Amino acid sequence: MSFHPKMSYGTGLHQSARERPDPGEPFAFTPERRARLEEIALRYPPDRRRSALLPALHLVQEQQGYVSARAMEHVAEVIGVTPAEVEDVVTYYTMFRSKPAGTYLLQVCRTLSCALNGAERVTDALARKLGIAPGETDATGMFTLVEVECLGACDRGPVVMVNDGWHECVTPEGAERLVDELREKGTAALSGCHLRVEKP
Repeated sequence: MSFHPKMSYGTGLHQSARERPDPGEPFAFTPERRARLEEIALRYPPDRRRSALLPALHLVQEQQGYVSARAMEHVAEVIGVTPAEVEDVVTYYTMFRSKPAGTYLLQVCRTLSCALNGAERVTDALARKLGIAPGETDATGMFTLVEVECLGACDRGPVVMVNDGWHECVTPEGAERLVDELREKGTAALSGCHLRVEKP
């Protein structure tokens, strides 16, 4: 294994819609989310409605947990772009998932700063604890483990992002405790840390 192993972007949670045989269930925004999207779209000139594409995809993921091929088609119609343009955005940004994930998406940063501080050991500890490999979801459907590129907290690595929040200075032992706490307390176990160093 090299110091910084190659990460596959064609498998796992970030995959082209063309490579998935099942396009997913029919999708449409709930009335509340559609109203929210229209409110956001009003921030842009009418001929720049496509600028609301990123917020639209966040709303999709909030609604169904990932962005299916059918959801991409719906967003394309609502925003006024082609499905291919929507897919380009979904497959470019790693925060968008193209298939379902567990309740808690554990994303371990593997970029240089985190790697130098032991991110690989953190990933190994989480994989052993959950009985899965990176890119997989555990049997309970509660945890999905993935490796990602820089999460933007390089001075506080290794960083593990849990859904939309992150934990800093994570050790292998701390990663195992985090899993136990998530099982026991749910989201109350999340630190909510932002721009502050957690104690290991």
